[in-house]
Amino acid sequence: MFDRSELAAAIARHGPVMRVVIAAHDGSSPREVGAAMLVWDGGTLGTIGGGALEWEAIRAARAGRTGLTRHALGPALGQCCGGAVTLLTERYDSVPDGPVIARGPGEMPLAVKRMVAIARNQGVLPLPGLVQGWMVEPEARAERELWIWGAGHVGRALVDVIAPLPGFAITWIDTSEDRFPERSYTTRLWAADPARLVPHAPKGAEHLILTYSHALDLEICHRLLGHGFAFAGLIGSQTKWARFRSRLAVLGHDPDRITCPIGDTALGKHPQAIAIGVAAQLLSKNKAETEIADDGERNSDRGGPDQGLSRRGGQ
Repeated sequence: MFDRSELAAAIARHGPVMRVVIAAHDGSSPREVGAAMLVWDGGTLGTIGGGALEWEAIRAARAGRTGLTRHALGPALGQCCGGAVTLLTERYDSVPDGPVIARGPGEMPLAVKRMVAIARNQGVLPLPGLVQGWMVEPEARAERELWIWGAGHVGRALVDVIAPLPGFAITWIDTSEDRFPERSYTTRLWAADPARLVPHAPKGAEHLILTYSHALDLEICHRLLGHGFAFAGLIGSQTKWARFRSRLAVLGHDPDRITCPIGDTALGKHPQAIAIGVAAQLLSKNKAETEIADDGERNSDRGGPDQGLSRRGGQ
């Protein structure tokens, strides 16, 4: 996915930057087609898989080399992947527009024109890759709205772990602006009574509730259960959850709609350990839902999607 906001921020901070993307691969590859990194003098952002391939790509980008290059992941690079990767390296001093970023030599092929038209008119985005010599990439779009309630140690750890993952748009809520760290790749909201912000959450959002107050946690659960959500997870012990279950039931709710505890309790109670477990839980949940959707599509008699197109259309 082509992340325009990430590119714009890098250009604003560092001036013109180089972008390296995996355009194609044969056999094993350290990353998937569409994985990209930004390179400038003294720094990088993102990864195409690390190791010798990435080191060579950074060196070539800083030397100003652009275009398509093919790299065998064998003796020449000292890697054991056994495949070959095609990289596209480009220089950007401004950000391209549109739901599909397509570029290549000569006139745009009809197949690419069709992908661009379908993306604009139907919201069906193409998969990244080379099409008749043209690199085609859909714009990066957040597919999951995640609201994190609480900016304490666990909240900060969660943002550090989840924010770099593709597909998440994080809204972070607490009681005052000074509870947030200076660096934050999120939308930050604060209010003396954060629970009053629940009506502003999309009903398809996912929520992680981990404030400093059990009373506030309970109120957020109460309001979310009356508002609607795709997923709501609450940090807490079995004892805390037993009390919450009872109180939420008295308030007329089905407490089983809330997931508590969250993450993997076997990993321990360190904030980063909790964050790793919760992130894995969210990713596993998304994988399971995707597999169910894919099974349903395969069993449908409406036919499959056009080759090279993804059913994950834009909003």
